[in-house]
Amino acid sequence: MSLQMGSLEAWAAPRREALNARLEALFADAWPAPFTAMAQHPLRTGGKRMRPLMVIGAFEAVGGTDLEQVWPAAMALELVHTYSLVHDDMPCMDDDDERRGKPTTHIVHGDAMALLVGDALLTEAFRLLGDHGDARMVLELAQAAGYHGMIGGQVSDLGGGGPVTDVETLTRLHANKTGKLFRCAVRLGALAGDASNSQIATLTRFAEHFGFAFQLADDVLDADEDAGEDGPPSFVKLMGLDETRRRAALETKEALTALSGMNAEPLAGLASYNLSRKL
Repeated sequence: MSLQMGSLEAWAAPRREALNARLEALFADAWPAPFTAMAQHPLRTGGKRMRPLMVIGAFEAVGGTDLEQVWPAAMALELVHTYSLVHDDMPCMDDDDERRGKPTTHIVHGDAMALLVGDALLTEAFRLLGDHGDARMVLELAQAAGYHGMIGGQVSDLGGGGPVTDVETLTRLHANKTGKLFRCAVRLGALAGDASNSQIATLTRFAEHFGFAFQLADDVLDADEDAGEDGPPSFVKLMGLDETRRRAALETKEALTALSGMNAEPLAGLASYNLSRKL
């Protein structure tokens, strides 16, 4: 069973609010002093905080109750995600002027400072996790964010491995660029909650199907925007709109099936919410 949308938001809202307060308090002691506002800028643009909520959902699914034990992992993952967005938005990559309806970091503070903001967010993620987590959690995040994970996927997305013209290559691209952070999210939450190997394996299966469904749903949402020859490779371009929708529903079903027998209603609710984005 998954939480209904109202119940899911009732669960998510206080956790998101507490997370945002912690994120927005970071860099208060930055030097030089103006860097505080620069580094905090991308952390104050809002967002649903899907990835850290998945960290918390996995933590609670394995029996974790004291959220103080999981905040560092949730914050670290969101810092990595946010740094990637700061860099993605820059003129040398996606060249976006807005993020969530607000000016992007390089528009407000310039390219050089935006580059350094991204660097600072990434470094702070590992400081937080190193200070409050353990070596396994640091390794999980490094592998998910590195060249065998998100960075490798981004290189492929920018054409570093040549044109992406088939479903198999595109699937691998997004399994790394997008999927690895979702996989990392549940594994960090599970480790913070002292999960068993069996629980970690179950949550990993869930996240792998969820990550694929998330990208499929994104491609449906962005179908018109991505349609041109200059647009990025997408599942809609390669499989068609109806098949992409069908695969998103199938992957969501597999994700929910993976959670069978586990008390993980918030995670199931996030999976169902993700699918509803494409309607």
